[in-house]
Amino acid sequence: MSRQSLVADIGGTNTRVALARDGVLVDASTRAFRNSEFGALEPVLRQFIEEAGCGAPDAACIAMAGPVFEGRGKMTNLDWVLDVDVLARATGAGTVALLNDLQAQGHALGHLSADRLHPIIGAHETSGEAAQLVVGVGTGFNAAPVWNTETGRYVPPSECGHASLPARRDDDRRLAAFVEHNHGFASIEDVLSGRGLERIHSWLCSERQTGDGASAAEVMQAAETGGDPCAQDAVATFVRLLGNVTGDLALTHLPFGGIYLIGGVARAMVPHMHTNGFVEAFRDKGRFSTFMERFDVTVVEDDYAALIGSIVHLEHRMAQS
Repeated sequence: MSRQSLVADIGGTNTRVALARDGVLVDASTRAFRNSEFGALEPVLRQFIEEAGCGAPDAACIAMAGPVFEGRGKMTNLDWVLDVDVLARATGAGTVALLNDLQAQGHALGHLSADRLHPIIGAHETSGEAAQLVVGVGTGFNAAPVWNTETGRYVPPSECGHASLPARRDDDRRLAAFVEHNHGFASIEDVLSGRGLERIHSWLCSERQTGDGASAAEVMQAAETGGDPCAQDAVATFVRLLGNVTGDLALTHLPFGGIYLIGGVARAMVPHMHTNGFVEAFRDKGRFSTFMERFDVTVVEDDYAALIGSIVHLEHRMAQS
């Protein structure tokens, strides 16, 4: 008998919802909803089910951008509170799960098409049980380890983007002081995210007493055209700091199975990673610099990765029940 699942990926701006049949994403079913048009997740799911005419699914899984604890989570950049009871009530599913979005991305590894993966550093041969790491760079910043064991894959939650921004150089310390003065605390996410790029640009404009702040999209466009030196330097600073922080995370988790960068900002930075010293910053770890050559880094360019990971997680859950 065919199994039907409902999966959703909730970001800070949009929510993607889709169906899966027998563990395979139904691409044509995918719909995107603007979060600003809804006050909670429940009406989003009910509208999707009504418009899709699919009835109650057998299982449902939500990937959300925020911490999840004991089946309950609050969005980091959206005023929504979610829990498995709401998910079960809204969908009518018998099996429900709530994941952090990075957890869902972790479950997707090994199930993504090769043409949706852009290598930055690599590739090494590794064992199937080697740890991996997903790093999300978009509206926010987060990372989660992926552990492949004999009893299955485990992706513990994390909120490391809210840890303090490491600052080794004088200009990094001035940037951190600027962010802390204007926003109360200089976390990794406050610099390595879409709004973080805007803050780097504002800091550079302030230091040089030239120009005004700009949106992340405007900074990226100006960096491409070369018309704004602050924009070019902001992107270069972003790439270098991303390399430093990702290298720190590699030493923390030892992901010999590869590091996977996900999110819209990570994808936008791909051309600049090759020209602005990402690899050098990633490996700049003193006497461990040579050791850092063991880690591969890949950018995931699949918008549906969190949906695919949610499906994989549900299939594992249902296989165990």
